[in-house]
Amino acid sequence: MRAIVGLGNPGREYADTRHNVGFRVADVIGERLNLQWRRDADVVFAKSFGETPFFVVKPQTFMNRSGHAVSRFAGYHQIEPGELLVVVDDVDLPLGRIRVRARGSAGTHNGLKSVVEQLGTTEFPRMRLGVGRGDARRDLADYVLATFDPAERPEVEKIVTRAADAAQMFVVEGIQTVMNTYNPEATAPELD
Repeated sequence: MRAIVGLGNPGREYADTRHNVGFRVADVIGERLNLQWRRDADVVFAKSFGETPFFVVKPQTFMNRSGHAVSRFAGYHQIEPGELLVVVDDVDLPLGRIRVRARGSAGTHNGLKSVVEQLGTTEFPRMRLGVGRGDARRDLADYVLATFDPAERPEVEKIVTRAADAAQMFVVEGIQTVMNTYNPEATAPELD
């Protein structure tokens, strides 16, 4: 059984922030498949019973403690780390860029740091969605907890839709196919 885990912060005040694009990807998948969300302890989740069953999960523990919820959910449902796709925002990628990896460090992302710490491994797929860095003089925490500018919203909608497509591809075809399809180098034109 695979699971798509969108990271974000619970609460209406965080709904449209840069830090919550992982939640938005989960919501798009839920809407597409008409999934029914349920609350269980420290997560909101839905299960798709389609041809390839899978979970969509949104931890409700705030970003920097996401790992507690992810680890508990994965343990209860016997989901191995390699079967989780964790979807997060990334300030080090330009707005609209997607980067998918089968494993790797958490970098500067506190949600990923928490997941790595609680799972005890870096061996799980992750999808980073570029939200840009903004003005380097601005406090990073304020930036990721701010909403997108109106001019950015069309690009945000595109990246969320593409990320939902990629996440659903992960469920059926695995991480390698997603990396080959969605990473920037995979879509670069070949040179003669």
